[in-house]
Amino acid sequence: MSTLESARRRLKAHPTALDAALAAGVLACMVAGSFVDPRDKHGVDWVLRTPETLSLVLMVLAAGALVFRRRAPLRILGLTGTFSVVEFVTGDPRAPVAMAAVVALYTVAATTDRSTTWRVGLLTMTVLTGAAMLAGPLPWYAQENLAVFAWSGMAAAGGDAVRSRRDFVQAIRERAEKAERTREEEARRRVAEERLRIARDLHDVVAHHIALVNVQAGVAAHVMDRRPDQAKEALAHVREASRSALNELRATVGLLRQSDDPEAPTEPAPGLDRLDELVGTFRSAGLHVEVARTDSGTSLPAAVDLAAYRVIQEALTNVQKHAGTAARAEVSVVRVGPNIEITVLDNGSGEDDGPVSGGGHGLLGMRERVTALRGTLTTGPRYGGGFRVHAILPVKSRTASAKDPV
Repeated sequence: MSTLESARRRLKAHPTALDAALAAGVLACMVAGSFVDPRDKHGVDWVLRTPETLSLVLMVLAAGALVFRRRAPLRILGLTGTFSVVEFVTGDPRAPVAMAAVVALYTVAATTDRSTTWRVGLLTMTVLTGAAMLAGPLPWYAQENLAVFAWSGMAAAGGDAVRSRRDFVQAIRERAEKAERTREEEARRRVAEERLRIARDLHDVVAHHIALVNVQAGVAAHVMDRRPDQAKEALAHVREASRSALNELRATVGLLRQSDDPEAPTEPAPGLDRLDELVGTFRSAGLHVEVARTDSGTSLPAAVDLAAYRVIQEALTNVQKHAGTAARAEVSVVRVGPNIEITVLDNGSGEDDGPVSGGGHGLLGMRERVTALRGTLTTGPRYGGGFRVHAILPVKSRTASAKDPV
């Protein structure tokens, strides 16, 4: 079986050699058929006869033309058809030269479209059958004449069936390849989205803790000479904020590690359960923050929980950086129907109009987070001074329903 399969592969790799072998086989069949005469006055009697020289020449030429059947199928069909018509007119008894035309018609049907097969097939059947019926000593209804019609029709139908199956298999292969490309593109898209999400986390973490470090370092430098105890306390806050920043950076960047990397992070992503800890870091930096919550008992999807935490973190960081030294902030977390609403207000003087202008990356990151969860974010200055950040997040997010990783 393996030898037969290897031989078949070699023949497919050399189509000209395969056509030459086919032409030799067709020639052998035509020659063998030309030495047999199925007609006798007493009925069907298989007797040997000697073919005419012209018939042998026509058989050799028709078989030789089949070697080039793949290169010019229509021309080869016309050539073999011509040889067949000449044999029908001159041969008595006839030699089966039409066998080459049948093979050529099959090739045309297998390599062209269906409309061409219909036109060429009907023309070939009409010409060959008409020549066989009208020429020669046989009556028009003779079995040999009807056989020409049947074999040419079967050749056209068989070639069309082979072509249809080949096109069907090719279409299935192309759909499979397209589906594979689509899966790869989807995987790349998800990787890009995940990288963007991690980039947002990195921005939020760094901006938050660097702002705290900046404030505490300024306090320490201001009171270093007069009140060393307060400076020491401020430096302790700087140390704590920097340690917390490093821990969160390590956990966030750890999401980029491979599954087999050592020391993979196990700390879950932050959420509203750590809101008191988050607010405590700002209070220790000197910002007066009040918190009001009516979301007790609400279980949030991980993506929504993280987005709510990051919105509050970024909003308070902006208050710390832009609202002035005497600013006060109010944070409210309220469950309203199918949504949870996050509101951060401040009464800052707006000495730095960075957040008001809306051009910072922090507000852009918040908006992208909320929009990705099909929520809404509203930001802008308050009447009478200060700034307002209001986010509405659905409790059942698209990310949670799709069970995407957070």
